[in-house]
Amino acid sequence: MKIDTLFIDKSIPLDDETDYLISRIKLQPQRVDAAKTVYDFINTADDPISLAKKTLYITQNKGAVIRNCPGTCHYTCCDYTILHTGTFCTMDCSYCILQAYFHPPVLQYFSGFERFAHELQAIFLQNKIFRIGTGEYTDSLIWEKVSLMPGFLVETFARQKNSVLELKTKTVNIDSLLCLDHNEKTIIAWSLNTPDIISSQEKGTASLTARLEAARQAESKGYRLAFHFDPIVIYPGCEHHYKTVIQQIFEYVRPESIVWISLGTFRFMPGLKQVIEKRFPESILCYGEFILGLDNKMRYFKPLRINIYKEMIACFKVYAPDVLVYFCMEDEEVWEKCLGFFPGKEGELGNMLDRCAANHCSLDKAYI
Repeated sequence: MKIDTLFIDKSIPLDDETDYLISRIKLQPQRVDAAKTVYDFINTADDPISLAKKTLYITQNKGAVIRNCPGTCHYTCCDYTILHTGTFCTMDCSYCILQAYFHPPVLQYFSGFERFAHELQAIFLQNKIFRIGTGEYTDSLIWEKVSLMPGFLVETFARQKNSVLELKTKTVNIDSLLCLDHNEKTIIAWSLNTPDIISSQEKGTASLTARLEAARQAESKGYRLAFHFDPIVIYPGCEHHYKTVIQQIFEYVRPESIVWISLGTFRFMPGLKQVIEKRFPESILCYGEFILGLDNKMRYFKPLRINIYKEMIACFKVYAPDVLVYFCMEDEEVWEKCLGFFPGKEGELGNMLDRCAANHCSLDKAYI
């Protein structure tokens, strides 16, 4: 995390959490009365997105700390629960939706362990399984080098029996987590892609081999793992490249350690295309065979999606026939043609994943 400018809300106390964060950033923070000061600073740049990646704003979450994944209409959602600990990212993937989602983009760290603990306790007292992740609006582990938050969450989840924490990342930032007693309640998940896509489209991220080596280290400490192939990018030769990545996974970790694997092809709001063209003029991501989907996002022509999914699923069945593979935001036809079934009833996919989490992560099966 290479921060050049550090802001902190005047209402934030200088406690152990914020003192640690400031000491790791190694910058004198500028205290501000309101977020508008930060927004105005970022908006002065010719490229606000790039400036935002080097500007950190320590503040409090003014909205809901815990919320349901918004999903996408007309496509099957996994009923994920989001723990909202921060926004934006210091890495610079060309396809990142956050570039067009926030106006302006702001790298925010939401402080307040007491509030997070209070909100989570209400979840832990419910009689159902929760799959909770922090990687919806930020990368879960960009904070590990500078913040106590990831360790706090791992230890908090370790003390309950109905919820699993998923930390999703493109980094290798797991050092401070390896010595923790996680009690099999945390899944460390890596977003994966082919080396070609990582090198050309995922600026500032860890290499494929580095991510897999980190997964091996996490597995050695008893952590459960997950992998997410999203976005899958279709290009000449991609089928062979993705199958090679799948083969490599199982050279590093055992199938038994993997809770689930998700698949989703590149899709984007039409407005993202202009952002990519301006910030990444050499990228050709947006020039594939796309159509406007039912959710008003551009998606690869469905036969192309089905073809790459079938190739990858066949490969997974060779190396890990028992690992749960599911789709992120796909429709009935894709499910049926690629996996042979469709979790069409409301909550059915979520229930599938709940059972999988309970079986792998020592959750109380009475809640299933």
